[in-house]
Amino acid sequence: MSDTGSEELEQMSDEEKALMEQWETMAEEGDGGGDGDAVPAFDSDQEGEEGSTRILNQEEIDSLLGFDDDGMGGGDESGVMALINSAMVNYERLPMLDIVFDRLVRLMSTSLRNLTTDNVEVSLDQVSTVRFGDYMNSIPLPAMLSVFKAEEWDNNGLLTTDSALIYSIVDVLLGGRKGTPAIRVEGRPYTTIETKLVEKMVEVALDDLSSAFDPLSPVTFNLDRMETNPRFATITQSGNACVLARLRVDMGDRGGRIEILIPYATLEPIRELLLQMFMGEKFGRDSIWESHLTQELYKTDVQLQAILGEAIVSLGDILNWQVGSRVMLPTNIESDLELRCGHFPMFKGPVGQKQGNIAVRIENYIEPEREDE
Repeated sequence: MSDTGSEELEQMSDEEKALMEQWETMAEEGDGGGDGDAVPAFDSDQEGEEGSTRILNQEEIDSLLGFDDDGMGGGDESGVMALINSAMVNYERLPMLDIVFDRLVRLMSTSLRNLTTDNVEVSLDQVSTVRFGDYMNSIPLPAMLSVFKAEEWDNNGLLTTDSALIYSIVDVLLGGRKGTPAIRVEGRPYTTIETKLVEKMVEVALDDLSSAFDPLSPVTFNLDRMETNPRFATITQSGNACVLARLRVDMGDRGGRIEILIPYATLEPIRELLLQMFMGEKFGRDSIWESHLTQELYKTDVQLQAILGEAIVSLGDILNWQVGSRVMLPTNIESDLELRCGHFPMFKGPVGQKQGNIAVRIENYIEPEREDE
């Protein structure tokens, strides 16, 4: 038995030596074990060398970070960018805004046809929520930024017109022929004529936007100024949430985009109206708050005055009153007394006595008098 055991030990040691030599060869070649089934062994000094780490390509990096090659990308975000913009994704939705912008599209289609005497089609591409700073950094320049003010809400908004639409409007209003694309002259600022023509179109769009909000809340949007540099068109802090509506304006072979940016702070005065699911919805009834208010009203103390009697006395008689003077009131024991809350009569009932106190038993409720219109 001892001879057999020694032979097995010698055989095991030879196998271990062969296995160790194989592992050392694999580590030196750095081929990862060839078949891919074995795990490569490497020393700490060799960590970071070729074969010890896997390098991600650009598509995998973009997918991990959540960047989209499409730029504007209306799809769902993922990766790190999804975590960063999670507050935007879960921000409060305003269903009524979709109806407002749909109404705006119909109004603008008619107004721009009357302005340009051309076949104009306006379509709504997207209504989304963005941060103001992110939107300002994404504006493709050159563009014309129109700052407008909501007078009744005492706050501002932004309307962006891209260069394609600017040159298309200028070409149409100055008599350009149909079927020919607008000529773009890049690398120069917009002239006064171009600015004035675009300003007229912006005023038409703002009038239509005011009309679109009229069924919810009357508001007047007035053009404040026009800028070409986004730095001079700052209307709110960069981290504030805004509603962005992208509109597409097509005039045959010509056209461009209009983007309307309204901060949530501007829409705050009509936030409850915008939360409605449909026009005319009776919104704002909170059953919990309603019951709590009712309970608190029941605990409210109200002072009632019992009118023992009333008499009309001349001022001369009042001046002749002295201590001990007697005033006769047209009230007897069987008469009902009137209880008033302030100047409003509330109840009527007979007078009596209970537990040594004068008491009035309420028997009749006095209906409030309605003023004739």
